[in-house]
Amino acid sequence: MGDDTPAATGTGPEVSNGVAAAAAERTPEELVAKSIAPVKKQYLRPPPVRPCSKDQNDAVCEGNARPAQSNIVKEKKSKRQLKRERREVQKSPLGICPEVAKKGDVSRCPYNDKCRYSHDIEAYKAQKPEDIEGECPFMAIDEPCPYGLSCRFLGTHKNGVADGDVNARRRSSEMNGLSKNVQKLLWKNKMKFTKADAKLKALGLMGHANSKIIAMSKVNGSVVSKNCDVTDGNGCSEFPSNTDDKVELTAEIKEEGCVDEKFPSDEMELSAEVKEEGGDNETFPSDDSRPSKKSRSVIEEEFGSGEADYGGVRAAGKVVGQTCTEPEPEAAANIEFSENDRSLKTHPREKKLIDFREKLYLAPLTTVGNLPFRRVCKGLGADITCGEMAMCTNLLQGQASEWALLRRHSSEDLFGVQICGAYPDTVARTVELIEQECTVEFIDINMGCPIDIVVNKGAGSALLTKPMRMKGIVQAASGTVDIPMTIKVRTAYFEGKNRIDSLIADMGNWGASAVTIHGRSRQQRYSKLADWEYVYQCAKKAPDSLQVLGNGDVFSYVDWNKHKAECPELSSCMIARGALIKPWIFTEIKEQRHWDITSGERFNILKDYVRCGLEHWGSDTKGVETTRRFLLEWLSYTCRYVPVGLLDVIPQRLSWRPPSYFGRDDLETLMASDSAADWVRLSEMLLGKVPDGFTFAPKHKSNAYDRAENG
Repeated sequence: MGDDTPAATGTGPEVSNGVAAAAAERTPEELVAKSIAPVKKQYLRPPPVRPCSKDQNDAVCEGNARPAQSNIVKEKKSKRQLKRERREVQKSPLGICPEVAKKGDVSRCPYNDKCRYSHDIEAYKAQKPEDIEGECPFMAIDEPCPYGLSCRFLGTHKNGVADGDVNARRRSSEMNGLSKNVQKLLWKNKMKFTKADAKLKALGLMGHANSKIIAMSKVNGSVVSKNCDVTDGNGCSEFPSNTDDKVELTAEIKEEGCVDEKFPSDEMELSAEVKEEGGDNETFPSDDSRPSKKSRSVIEEEFGSGEADYGGVRAAGKVVGQTCTEPEPEAAANIEFSENDRSLKTHPREKKLIDFREKLYLAPLTTVGNLPFRRVCKGLGADITCGEMAMCTNLLQGQASEWALLRRHSSEDLFGVQICGAYPDTVARTVELIEQECTVEFIDINMGCPIDIVVNKGAGSALLTKPMRMKGIVQAASGTVDIPMTIKVRTAYFEGKNRIDSLIADMGNWGASAVTIHGRSRQQRYSKLADWEYVYQCAKKAPDSLQVLGNGDVFSYVDWNKHKAECPELSSCMIARGALIKPWIFTEIKEQRHWDITSGERFNILKDYVRCGLEHWGSDTKGVETTRRFLLEWLSYTCRYVPVGLLDVIPQRLSWRPPSYFGRDDLETLMASDSAADWVRLSEMLLGKVPDGFTFAPKHKSNAYDRAENG
């Protein structure tokens, strides 16, 4: 859903036939002019005929659904139906209690007979799927496996179900989790955002919220809080809570059963739960009893030196139990001069800046740019990584699936998160919450996402039509926290009506440290080439204090060198779809060479991804299938890579359509297939057989211009 949501190119049978015929008859120069990859003639082959059928895994019929099947709508199950099915699985022998599975001991479950899961170990072993070939990823790093009996690599466990702290590895390597205490505050709309509200008030951006509150106070004849709860699109609720109420967390929402239940998606999983000192005491601490916050400089120094302890309390944001409290009435009167509100006194130039110059920046990529993929790219040379785009309203509601997008691996030494919101108050409160709960080097505000569901809410590219709201969002966010703010934009909303050049001179004054310009309009989506000339024009108009990064169609070190040479004012280039198709692009840029990578080397990269995925999502059946699903999404892009040794003209361009061709070996031929069934075959080579009835269709659609009603 982010601005860098990758778009898949349709490669149906009709398209492939046409491309193959053109490739066989034209010269390499003519093929390049037609945006067809000039594959050497000896490797060309007619595209295989794969008729669509219900029995095939190729659910998308080679990428394009036939018109006759396009009207078939899969029955959508209600939430009640899905919940009933989950309950049935839990009660079955395969739904073994996670606590029992960890140690292989029924007495480990604190709920005993009241647990919603099965405790029948023998029945589970009888029905458990066969182990997958390979070694348990946790055994490979000499750590106890946290999944015990449910691990799909149980046969490789050295000591069976090992004893010890099975979550230690997760806590030490991943961070930025949301604490349960804070999540409950967000669920109940009890969270207070003192710094954000103070900054919004100072900027005069609280009008919409205050009008609601004043109107309600007149109706009710009572004094209500000026702090808004986060429920509607503005980040303010219709019914603000009374700040004099004590926040009780003891009324915890619990369901009967095991406390270790996973969320419906492993991407929603917030492991390494951090508890404050005091054990099970979940009453929100008062200001007097609350531990003092560790200074950011100390945290950054420890993390930068690699000596920070990511386990225990310091793993998930350092101060997970801390929230902003409402100021006393006396302090509220002079909130602009509060000594505790450092953000109002900090000028943008005084903040710690991130130096993006010459660094290789992996763009935030929706769905595919997950934590395991970023780990792979880090190993291949990426310098800067950024989490997938997260919606502010979902973060403020405490949605676990959205907070999972902010998770960070310890190998990501220069890491940021990307958020998307439509209003200054929503964004300001989100960045305050992220500062409390997460450890990040920068926060990127997405103002370029072209997806309808985002734009229709007034966020993403919709902000390009509202420059004053853009200004308010950046000013409020940058003034609330000390973390550097960057913004991501497109050239314009409508094609031919570019406007970033008229705004870029002011963006630094708003409080932005850097701006990334994607050289396409919202209407253009991902069609046609990126307009780098316009990106250069904007970079030259930008003030010296504002770093400008370009984005669009970078697919080789030649593209990187060209943009840097033609516009020295550019700090760097962001790499998006190019990294999806060939993640070793970072190695190519650093080593200044075209890497004619072999199929075996590419397969080893996929192995690394699977290993990282199993560590992140789990080595049980659920984790294996989650890893498989994200692997298949990635394979729907890697198939577009054409090996260097097969091309008549190098380097490959991102806009080229590859014809059907034979590889230099069977594995390379399989990797070049645009069939979802072949992607599934590759996944089975890494993760074992797919479950019965398994189907897969890529999530992202073809790259086309937007609908006519949008211009």
